[in-house]
Amino acid sequence: MNNADEEYGYMINGDEEEERSFFDDDDDKLCIEEDDEEDKENFETITEDKQIKDDDDEEEEESFGADFYRCGTDWSCLLRNNNDETKLKQSNLLQIWGLKNDNDEKKLKQSNLFEIWGLKNSNPKPNNVPSSLPTSSHPPFKKSKTGSSSINPNQSNSHNSIKPCPFYKKMPGTPFTVDAFRYGSVPDCSAYFLTHFHADHYGGLSKKWSHGPIYCTPLTARLLKISLYVNSSFIHPLEIDTEYVIDGVRVTLLEANHCPGAALIHFCLSSGVSYLHTGDFRASKAMQSYHLLVNHKVNVLYLDTTYCNPKYKFPAKEDVLNYVVKVTKNFLMRQPKTLVVVGAYSIGKECVYLAISKALGVKIYANASRRRLLQSFDWSDLSRSLCTQPKDTLLHVLPISSLKVETLKEYLKNFNNQYAAVLAFRPTGWTFSESIGKQLDLIKPISKGNVTIYGVPYSEHSSFTELKEFVEFLKPDKIIPTVNVGNPANREKMQSYFKEWLK
Repeated sequence: MNNADEEYGYMINGDEEEERSFFDDDDDKLCIEEDDEEDKENFETITEDKQIKDDDDEEEEESFGADFYRCGTDWSCLLRNNNDETKLKQSNLLQIWGLKNDNDEKKLKQSNLFEIWGLKNSNPKPNNVPSSLPTSSHPPFKKSKTGSSSINPNQSNSHNSIKPCPFYKKMPGTPFTVDAFRYGSVPDCSAYFLTHFHADHYGGLSKKWSHGPIYCTPLTARLLKISLYVNSSFIHPLEIDTEYVIDGVRVTLLEANHCPGAALIHFCLSSGVSYLHTGDFRASKAMQSYHLLVNHKVNVLYLDTTYCNPKYKFPAKEDVLNYVVKVTKNFLMRQPKTLVVVGAYSIGKECVYLAISKALGVKIYANASRRRLLQSFDWSDLSRSLCTQPKDTLLHVLPISSLKVETLKEYLKNFNNQYAAVLAFRPTGWTFSESIGKQLDLIKPISKGNVTIYGVPYSEHSSFTELKEFVEFLKPDKIIPTVNVGNPANREKMQSYFKEWLK
């Protein structure tokens, strides 16, 4: 930490770097910022882990689908009521997912679901493993060879306050979970997979984590160590496009086109059944050339449905970047003494400020906490572009939640003699407007006094059109949505889209 960081509101508390600027909210801290789906203003965004609400006063339409998504691990609630067919308004889910409408009132337990999905309900618990949790002496798994690593099973959750892990975070027929760290020790789980380093996915991880090995990309692994101080003995990095065998399951990570280090996870069971979990991703044409996806059938797709709504038809990332550069150049021509600010999450949106930096030939200022994360990427062009003194460059990166007129006015006061105006960019898919579509020149910024804020539809999630094209290419047998599943109407709409795409 240098004096400049401290002068502009940043300080270190003990060994941990924290952002202590004039930004009032605790959620402005870099290490706990949320992803795109939590940035939409004036919109009650429900993240995937908030879907499994069981409050007594919650009024939700009674249906099979509603029970299906809120059941957690208790499959006994999935009863079919033959005497009240009107309540089964989402019974089409049964056909879409290949589930049969049994006429009996037999409880549908997890073992039954495996059979319905065509999966053998083999006991995922490894045989002959010690009962203790893994330690630093945990033997390494083997790459691209038969046989599995000896990973210890987790014990049952002893804290009643922790909710059970939702079914859609478990990979059927395996001892694996994906992005399921906030549920403590998940019974019969011997491996915890992390798709990327955003708080709504890694929530629950800390230096106290001891429930089992964590598998992720090397970049995400570095972030877990330097930001969350997770014990290295639990972190097992997996290279992209490399097959590993873990507990008898072939696992391959693929580039997700989301934030740095984000991965799609492909699981192939010994039975030949395969799953693809997208985590968060932006589908692209390049994914249709992934060898693994071209040559291997995906039976179940766990899909990021953040923008699974026909109104979201984002412009290409490159078009948004070109627009941002054009606006910046034009603005600087009119007012050369302009401070340019780009809002970003703890990681993500790097391409936006890198594009401006390269186009203008200027450095990028970020506070010490962010610089530490960015330098861990090992991106030479990014590392070379960073600077430590805020007065050395006109291009600054701030938390996206701080891009408010009054906040930016306060920030500008630190540079009264150097800059006379602020031009800020808020890059998120939530700024997309149907009326503007891909005609970016129609975007109208918020402008008050000497502060101008542009909301630009730079999204690191798939648009509706991109989801459709990806599903039509992949042709999975079944699709499990992982975002916005708490509302029955949303679920029913999504299932109708899936049914159409899979025709």
